[in-house]
Amino acid sequence: MTVAVRSIGRAPALEISLAVALSLVFALSAHVQIPFWPVPLTLQVLVVLLVGSFAGPRVAIAAFALYLAEGAVGLPVFAGTPARGIGLAYMAGTTGGYLLGQFAATALISIFIERLRPALRPALLLAGLVVIYALGAAWLATFVGAERAWTLGVAPFLLGDAAKLGIASAAVLIRTRE
Repeated sequence: MTVAVRSIGRAPALEISLAVALSLVFALSAHVQIPFWPVPLTLQVLVVLLVGSFAGPRVAIAAFALYLAEGAVGLPVFAGTPARGIGLAYMAGTTGGYLLGQFAATALISIFIERLRPALRPALLLAGLVVIYALGAAWLATFVGAERAWTLGVAPFLLGDAAKLGIASAAVLIRTRE
């Protein structure tokens, strides 16, 4: 049994519809906040891991690219928008690296998930999370320095993202066994 919903055999209109719908799920996930310590969590990383795992590469990559395009033109799809700015100015700000990291993670996971044995798939999800942190913290460091990038942009999110990683890994392993 494959993990991803394969693109092969799907009508182009269906793939476009799925990409649009998933871009809206990315936007919604950025605005849903769960009270958590030490910072509130959004569901965005969980959605990145799940869409990357299940949508297939063409749809997953198109969905995140569309989400970025929606934000670039000024739609308030990103976490903290419109209060923290919108459009390209927001994307070039302190969270821009995390957006790029999420795009890269979505692509990485969606391309490689089916190529791995089921037992290794959670490691791919972890690699996707590392990509998000690496690109996000590297970009943030250009604004606040490396130490503060770790303190502000990585450390507070580790516990919550570990929980999201666990949920996504369980979903991938359960789906693999079906």
